[in-house]
Amino acid sequence: SAKALAADRSAAAAHEAARCGVLVSLGGDVALAGPAPAGGWSVRVTDDHRAGVDAPGQWITLRGGGLASSSTTVRRWQTESGPAHHLLDPATGRPAPVHWRTASVAAASCLDANIASTAAIVRGERAVAWLESLGLPSRLVRADGAVAHLAGWPSASEDLVPVQADCEALA
Repeated sequence: SAKALAADRSAAAAHEAARCGVLVSLGGDVALAGPAPAGGWSVRVTDDHRAGVDAPGQWITLRGGGLASSSTTVRRWQTESGPAHHLLDPATGRPAPVHWRTASVAAASCLDANIASTAAIVRGERAVAWLESLGLPSRLVRADGAVAHLAGWPSASEDLVPVQADCEALA
């Protein structure tokens, strides 16, 4: 979430200085500030922000707000009890069970999107109803690769309009 906050603050500062619309992407955390260009900002969403354009994923168009993805596939390591990842379940203190390998969420800010995408991984199947109730456009990729589009996330490459959200609502 520090990276997402840095993206939000950097986008705001760049917009203030340049007086034009800006997109800031820090390791896959995307923040927008100011007016979008005609046609919006094209952003590629994949399981790994380092993946090339041929990797499985989806192109979407953003016009405002922020976008973040959380994944159990990038920061992984092997332990005596099996594979582990960096997203911890606060109830157990252990890596969250892998129901979703990737959660991408659009929100009013990159920080809000980051909070929601990380919580979606931890919530597992319960993330679907939670994200829908908040109206947060989301793309969830199951461990088996099946993709779920929620709350207005486009099923094909088309516009995505992030909703307004606040951190208190995501807690």
